[in-house]
Amino acid sequence: MEKEWDIVEVLRHSRHDWLNRLQLIKGNLDLNRMDRAKAYINEIVVEVQHESKLSNLHLPIFASLLLKSNWENHLFQLEYEVLNDIEAVEINDKLLSNWTKSFFICLDQAIEAFQENHLSITIQPQSDGVRFFFDFSGIIIKKELIEQFLISSENECVIKEFSESELGLEIFMPVV
Repeated sequence: MEKEWDIVEVLRHSRHDWLNRLQLIKGNLDLNRMDRAKAYINEIVVEVQHESKLSNLHLPIFASLLLKSNWENHLFQLEYEVLNDIEAVEINDKLLSNWTKSFFICLDQAIEAFQENHLSITIQPQSDGVRFFFDFSGIIIKKELIEQFLISSENECVIKEFSESELGLEIFMPVV
């Protein structure tokens, strides 16, 4: 069952994340690790730029899914980046979001808990649609679940790599 997020919960999680970030910066400054504090600040700037680009894609359901993903109980850590700053193109937000949500559920069921499981999504807007690259690294213990998911998928996926420790997928969503 999907959790409904209200504005107070979103702000609470966001405030908690920012407090953690500020504490890391302060700790590095207190230890006189200026280079590490500056590097961490630069990482935050890049992350916020990608959040902004994601929000500007005009895919509110998909953006919401990604923005709150690390606050939910997934067995993987999510990061994403948006390439290009081209004008947003209109693709099927609901179809993309439903597929991604189902993929997250499948991945949670197919990977080993309490490991260094990482999912990276690269989003490449183009004039005729948007290309998505899903790259997972970690421990896959049930490859057959992922295989079944991909076979039954509504979206055409190109499998770039698939092993017990890596999964690389490419999906293209055309303009509607």
